[in-house]
Amino acid sequence: MTAESVRWGILATGGIAAAFTADLVDLPDAEVVAVASRSRASAEAFAERFGIERAYGEWGALAEDADIDVVYVATPHAAHRAAAGLCLEAGRNVLCEKAFTLNAREAEELVALARGRGSFLMEAMWMYCNPLVRRLKALVDDGAVGEVRHVQADFGLAGPFPPSHRLRDPLQGGGALLDLGVYPVSFAQLLLGEPSDVTARAVLSDEGVDLQTGALLSWESGALASVHCSIVGGTATSASVTGSQGRIDIPNGFFFPDRFVLHRDGRDPEEFTADPADGPRNSLRHEAREVMRALRAGETESPLVPLDGTLAVMRTLDAIRERVGVRYPGEGPEGEGPLRPVEAVTPA
Repeated sequence: MTAESVRWGILATGGIAAAFTADLVDLPDAEVVAVASRSRASAEAFAERFGIERAYGEWGALAEDADIDVVYVATPHAAHRAAAGLCLEAGRNVLCEKAFTLNAREAEELVALARGRGSFLMEAMWMYCNPLVRRLKALVDDGAVGEVRHVQADFGLAGPFPPSHRLRDPLQGGGALLDLGVYPVSFAQLLLGEPSDVTARAVLSDEGVDLQTGALLSWESGALASVHCSIVGGTATSASVTGSQGRIDIPNGFFFPDRFVLHRDGRDPEEFTADPADGPRNSLRHEAREVMRALRAGETESPLVPLDGTLAVMRTLDAIRERVGVRYPGEGPEGEGPLRPVEAVTPA
């Protein structure tokens, strides 16, 4: 790492890796120096597309590349533990896509590994780094709506997705919850912390993953959160925060909003809009900037996406899966079975 740039490695070559890399190359203080896939052809094509110097046909070579300051792990969920762990073991800092891992046990292992080695580790929860979401959280923390009574959030895609699709594949951590439901759950916990109780219902596929899931989270304060996710129906991706003295509405795209409206008792509604200077609303650059800021500051965790918060979200996702009966291959009772070997994961 130099004063001028932070050197990135990209692990996996799918759609989210391409979107993140496209935003990275537009940042003047970021340099993408290497990419890896379990397919050399895929890595080389990705490198040519983005002008990346080195392409590796195995994850280990990227992990051992000492010229890399931080690795972005963009594999399917089921490979996050193996891929991120490999990089951490080799001394690399890591930004790992969400859902962070398949279950809380795997997440705890990664966090312990990073903390034990003094390496930086962060979940790629870009929503937490979004300037407008940060503004909403600041308003709620400052009591703009009084005491939070209820949070609502939904995220659903219409599909249909065939059984062969990664969203239907148990070996890749398929289902609505880990891919989409992580957003509503993370939004609720951003504002309220870890719930004290969880109830949930789901519709499962023939493969045993959740096609849609609804959950009610509750807190000892009396607050509730209603969260929903689906891969069989497109939703508004709306969210609301209701308090004792007002309400905040995000009409659509709550995890990358362009606006939200604050309704305070006895006042006219106030609309807050995204600053055009922050770039496109779907930009991933905010999380990249937070990683680079933290690395330059010598921090091993981000205050915007703290690891304890990530662990709390994973515990909630585990609790929801336990309630609805979703268990992935290789997991034992309550999600605590042996880890899946890397070879069982579809190459990225």
